[in-house]
Amino acid sequence: MTNAYPRSIVRNLLAVACSCIFMFIACVNDENEVKELLSKRLGVDEAHNVEAYMSSTGVMKARLRAPLMLRYQDTLAKVEFPETMHVDFFNDSIKVESQLDARYGEYYETKNKVFLKDSVRVFNNTGDTLFCQELWWDQNTGKFSTDKPVRINRPDMIIIGVGLSAPQDFKTFEIYKISNSILRVKNDMMGTDSLSVRDSSVRQVFPADTLKKK
Repeated sequence: MTNAYPRSIVRNLLAVACSCIFMFIACVNDENEVKELLSKRLGVDEAHNVEAYMSSTGVMKARLRAPLMLRYQDTLAKVEFPETMHVDFFNDSIKVESQLDARYGEYYETKNKVFLKDSVRVFNNTGDTLFCQELWWDQNTGKFSTDKPVRINRPDMIIIGVGLSAPQDFKTFEIYKISNSILRVKNDMMGTDSLSVRDSSVRQVFPADTLKKK
């Protein structure tokens, strides 16, 4: 004699159990209650209007704000920001020197890295702004990186290329392959800026204090 149940009975029991779960969820009329129930079952912690601070050796380095944060406990340790996120980066005097915006972000706790996507923007106090669709932020090295198309707007030019590496203060940046750069040239007669386009495929580094008009 064996204690094992026939496979057909096991399948029937599983089907009944799943039906009971879905029937219970269906009986909950409030949408928020359903979301809360599913979140608990998936092992997800939910927080709203989050404001978090990041520090190094006791000095505050960044402040993160997001309307919604989801922390997954039963999978790879990950924190998700599905409804935009904003980060202020501070210098040693605790003054904002650069900022970051993205419509979506994922923070991998074990790697200490943040993946950003969808309308990513990084800008500093000197007027340099990075636009891209995907960007990695490595908190261990304090650097941004991507192998996707990028566009950088500067007061005197626009640089378009593929691939980038830059410190999180965005004082310098390295573009791996430049496709076009558009130089803003002042036209004294017309009183407006004209644009000249320069093609390039070489790897270049642009410090924040170069390429400025004297």
